[in-house]
Amino acid sequence: MGMIKEFRDFAMRGNVIDMAVGIIIGAAFGTIVKTMVDKVIMPPIGMLMGRVDFSDLKLVLQSASTSATGDEIAEVAVYYGELINAIISFIIVAFCLFLVIKAMNKATSAFEKEKEAAPPPEPAEDILLLREIRDSLKRG
Repeated sequence: MGMIKEFRDFAMRGNVIDMAVGIIIGAAFGTIVKTMVDKVIMPPIGMLMGRVDFSDLKLVLQSASTSATGDEIAEVAVYYGELINAIISFIIVAFCLFLVIKAMNKATSAFEKEKEAAPPPEPAEDILLLREIRDSLKRG
């Protein structure tokens, strides 16, 4: 029973749940970026470059053929166009993360400045009473 309780306590800690939410949102964001790159950004770039579909760009190492026994031998190729799409996706994700972190740093900085500019809180009533007692003892 102790191990189950320990696992439950671990799984319910705030930072583990926050991490899980971040991973799920990151996966969804990755899908959005991939779709944006493959279906929105790359077609116009390919059109401008002479109707090139980057995902189909490849370096064929061995063409597809049929063996002497009649079996088909698959094509062997390096699909560098998909790598280009992946690099563009990475750049977009990195730029978005940069913007998010920059905004968080700016907000944190503004919060810290606001915190520093605020007057210190009034001391508690018991502290004020102790100060009065100290001052009266000094005088008396």
